[in-house]
Amino acid sequence: MTDTTLVIANKNYSSWSLRAWLFLRHVGLRFHEVRIGLGEPATRERIARYSPSGRVPVLVEGALTVWDSLAICEYVNEAHAGGSGWPADRAARAEARAVSAEMHSGFQGLRSELPMNIRARRRVTPSAAAQADIARVLAIWEHCRARHAAEGPWLFGRFSIADAMYAPVVFRFQTYGITLPARAAEYTKTMLADPSVQKWVAEARAEIEVVAGDEIGEPA
Repeated sequence: MTDTTLVIANKNYSSWSLRAWLFLRHVGLRFHEVRIGLGEPATRERIARYSPSGRVPVLVEGALTVWDSLAICEYVNEAHAGGSGWPADRAARAEARAVSAEMHSGFQGLRSELPMNIRARRRVTPSAAAQADIARVLAIWEHCRARHAAEGPWLFGRFSIADAMYAPVVFRFQTYGITLPARAAEYTKTMLADPSVQKWVAEARAEIEVVAGDEIGEPA
């Protein structure tokens, strides 16, 4: 069997790395992990050894290189998970793909103003754009959980690529003290209790690097 390597960045800060890593863990795929710290003198050179885009995460499997979080999840879903990464129901599967693509391409206010920073507790005043992004995420969570609560605790009942895509937002909301309605709060508890998420958090807290650009806001 061909070895699989996942190249990621700092666990405290790299939301895109978390998405791919978490999905690989949930489908039980064994992989080698290469962590490249951001903002270091050799960071660009080290990433360039693996990634044609100069970004992480990157999945390397034999001669194949996949350098985008959602593309990595899609590939692993097809090659190693038998399609289980999406809901079995066609309509739910389409909706899961839609909310995943929305997270992948949107929410720029949320991304820039509330960067993932697992170790920190910060205070920020979100702009109107970021507030609209927060409201949209909460609406997505409310809609998905209302429809699929009977099937399990994740967005579409059982864990899917959609959950991997929204996992970093759970940390953003926690870091910046965003008030959550009941269903969103329960979903957050589900995510934070997940053993793979807890492993990521423990390793993020053990890191010593500081990326100044992601240390936004005042200490809470």
